[in-house]
Amino acid sequence: MDIPAIIGVTGGILIVLIPIAGFTARFALKPVIEAFARNLQGKHGNEAVQLVERRLALLEQEMTQMRSELQQVGDAKEFYRKLADPSVAERSS
Repeated sequence: MDIPAIIGVTGGILIVLIPIAGFTARFALKPVIEAFARNLQGKHGNEAVQLVERRLALLEQEMTQMRSELQQVGDAKEFYRKLADPSVAERSS
């Protein structure tokens, strides 16, 4: 097991994913928080509830998509690891 390589790949992936997660959280959560603030100020109604539900559904969809993409990155990493190490391929055959 090559620990420095694993740390390097993990660091490289995190360099990309952390900013993406930050921007996603900023743009997805800001409207939800604003809707809650309007609700607390007494300007609530059925429209505000529907807006929050819609935005929450979009946030859940975004998280599902991110999980799927992260799984694909892991699968690709595993594939390239097996491709680079022919002894692993011979043992699995």
